[in-house]
Amino acid sequence: MGAGQELDSLKVCSQTQRLIFENSLVRVIDDRIPPGVAEPLHRHPHGVVVYLTDYTVEQTSWPDRKKSRSQRKAGTASWSEAVVHEVNNVGSTPSHAIRIELKY
Repeated sequence: MGAGQELDSLKVCSQTQRLIFENSLVRVIDDRIPPGVAEPLHRHPHGVVVYLTDYTVEQTSWPDRKKSRSQRKAGTASWSEAVVHEVNNVGSTPSHAIRIELKY
């Protein structure tokens, strides 16, 4: 198994992420993180994230270990560059997002 497969978010974050659709072009993931819960180091390719709840996360990106804190707003979406990161729900509300990952 290669490093990419070892960091596949659906394998590493199986408690918080589940596959809801996949074809040859995209993979769609339902991601829910309870308050105070952290997702371990994992990767995502380029894609779009749709936020379904308001929540606050702290992310640590790799390999630079840069930390950032973001507030997500329900009903919004953002572009996501390919990333390897850890994510921690540091707010008081559960996170819920749909991630649409491109396969190219």
